[in-house]
Amino acid sequence: MLVAVPLVVAALLVLLPLGPRRSDAVLLTTLAASVGAGVWLVTATADGSAVGHAVGLWGPGIAIPFVADQLAALLLTVTGILSLACSAFAIASGHAHLRFFAPLVLVLTAGVNGALLTADLFNLFVFIEVMLLPSYGLLVMSFSGRAPLRRLTGSRLYVTMNLLVSTVFLAGVALTYGVAGTVNLAELAGAARESTTVAVAVALCLFALSMKAAIVPAHGWLTRTYPDASPAVTALFSGLHTKVAVYAIYRVYAVVFDGMQEYLWVGVLMFSITMAVGVMGAVGEGSTRSILAFHMVSQIGYILLGVALFGPLGLTAGIFYLLHHMIVKASLFLSTGAVEVRYGTGPLGSVTGVARAEPLLAVAFFVAAMSLAGIPPFSGFVAKLTLIWAALDAGEIAAVVVMLVVSIVTLMSMMKIWSGMFWARKGAARSGGLAPDHATGEFDETVARDATTILAVQPRRRVGLGLALPSVALAALTVVLGLGAEGLLALCEVAAGNLLDTTTYVQAVMNG
Repeated sequence: MLVAVPLVVAALLVLLPLGPRRSDAVLLTTLAASVGAGVWLVTATADGSAVGHAVGLWGPGIAIPFVADQLAALLLTVTGILSLACSAFAIASGHAHLRFFAPLVLVLTAGVNGALLTADLFNLFVFIEVMLLPSYGLLVMSFSGRAPLRRLTGSRLYVTMNLLVSTVFLAGVALTYGVAGTVNLAELAGAARESTTVAVAVALCLFALSMKAAIVPAHGWLTRTYPDASPAVTALFSGLHTKVAVYAIYRVYAVVFDGMQEYLWVGVLMFSITMAVGVMGAVGEGSTRSILAFHMVSQIGYILLGVALFGPLGLTAGIFYLLHHMIVKASLFLSTGAVEVRYGTGPLGSVTGVARAEPLLAVAFFVAAMSLAGIPPFSGFVAKLTLIWAALDAGEIAAVVVMLVVSIVTLMSMMKIWSGMFWARKGAARSGGLAPDHATGEFDETVARDATTILAVQPRRRVGLGLALPSVALAALTVVLGLGAEGLLALCEVAAGNLLDTTTYVQAVMNG
């Protein structure tokens, strides 16, 4: 259902002239059903079991193996929630009414779900490609109306980087098949311990996935591309693309390398560098979405540090951090995106005083920003505290210091956005200065590029509930996860247990 249904519905939306409203309803209904299926899988695997299915009615080893354990189920649920929230925002902003937007989102969702469910390296490659192809279309659509040179540069960089990642990953899959005779994860379980050649071949796959996850120094494509896409597309990509790569790194290292300790120091070093470089890049940026894009890089370092601290506490912390970050980052992009849709975009400080006119959006941004920085009582505090505990338990004092310093700088950069966009009030409103084109959901940047032009937002609501609600709902969710962290931590502990002991996962794959 999680793969086939979105693909079938996408095909029907292309073939049938339903009109914008009906297409919107079908899109939201399909995504809501995906969330429901994810919740059912979370419930079904909460005891540590795994649900397996052999697609195509072939026997094990030939059919495409789909397996959902607690980790996959949690991610399926959260990706469904994010897809639903971002699509609702796109509908409210008018971006969803562009031809083929809904089918492309559904194909993207199917690719993500397939990548989370498959237990086969080659089919992981296939589903990543299924995920990437519609993203090219969504990216080009979201660039409409923007500066041609920047649009061309961003799209070329995005496509080139992903083609490189796909080539390297496919080469790793081919080498793995050549030396092991299989790409089935169950049959490769623990193979890296027994064969150096298998370890090298699968390490090439992990290298490609690290590039896709935007680990330093392969992070420039993300920070150059994401800030120029539309808010809905940027939020959608932030929650899905890099996180699929992160999930695959967790899964492949746990199953094939069986958590080998020999290589983990490399991960601790690289992920600590990623944290530091990402946050320092954010400090030097002058636009809201550029700051948030660099913070994506920094936070990926936190998430992957969990797998480098391979153990019950480290994996639990990493998985919790992954889920928390997906929700918080999407909320930040959507709250600032709502401001852009109604007031325009430009350098930080060109639109000011938003908190007075849009208190609901201001609260949503503030909650998500404080959660990203790790301030209690939000989910980010629990995520960072648990990860610091895990690092202390593993004796990685340097990583703890990096995490603490990066958290402080993160708070500073979040307050920079807060003071520059939501709190400060300078100058006077300039009529027509930063007005968006409501027909396309895009913005006129002729004035936005003039850093001396300041739009002081008047204290009257201009952002509709449809634009505000997605970010508010996600911000509320981070509060719930922070106050009720014990329940989610218990589920993350089950997911970590499945990674530490892959027997259940392997049996589910082999039994189909």
